[in-house]
Amino acid sequence: MPKADLYTITGRKSGQLSLPKEMFGVAINKQLMAQAVRVYLSNQRKARAKTKTRAEIRGSRRKIWRQKGTGRARHGDKYAPIFVGGGRAHGPTGKENYKLKMSKVMKKKALFSALTSKLKDKEVIAIKGLAKIEPKTKVMAKTITGLPLKEKKKILLVLPSILDNIIQAGRNLAGVELTQANQLNTYQVLKHDQLVFMEESIEKLKETFLGKKA
Repeated sequence: MPKADLYTITGRKSGQLSLPKEMFGVAINKQLMAQAVRVYLSNQRKARAKTKTRAEIRGSRRKIWRQKGTGRARHGDKYAPIFVGGGRAHGPTGKENYKLKMSKVMKKKALFSALTSKLKDKEVIAIKGLAKIEPKTKVMAKTITGLPLKEKKKILLVLPSILDNIIQAGRNLAGVELTQANQLNTYQVLKHDQLVFMEESIEKLKETFLGKKA
């Protein structure tokens, strides 16, 4: 049974917390994790770039020179893409769709691979008693500093649900990101150097991704 070290809010070790083998003890599939990250990032992407076609540029539509007799190629107005100041041919429209799909089963397997990888690298710990913390940044900063985080810079604190006091205490801490257990994804796990699970979050993980209720 996979286990993570369990700590109190004062930084004292309080034993170990059992983790579900189905999530923290699977075969690591790097290719699947890479695919999950690519799908996630692509789905966050928005089409912001936009260029004007020759039809969208304002100005005179007068024919720039007569059709025949000049020795030059025939043209209409001066907003053809080949002219400086003309429209852009085949440019971005702002309507591009970057959405990618990945099955729920594959997403779960990728997430479980990422969690197993983090546990294997000793980058997963658990904390108890955090639910009663004061909603103050300095209190949360002291709690985080007291944990054995190996001087890691990016920390992901996983909550079992929306806890206003913890969110208020931790949202302004540099290098600390808060998320809910039921919203955890492969990108978040791999992006951070250290995962800190509230003791109650493990049950929420099992309920969300394994369908097991306490």
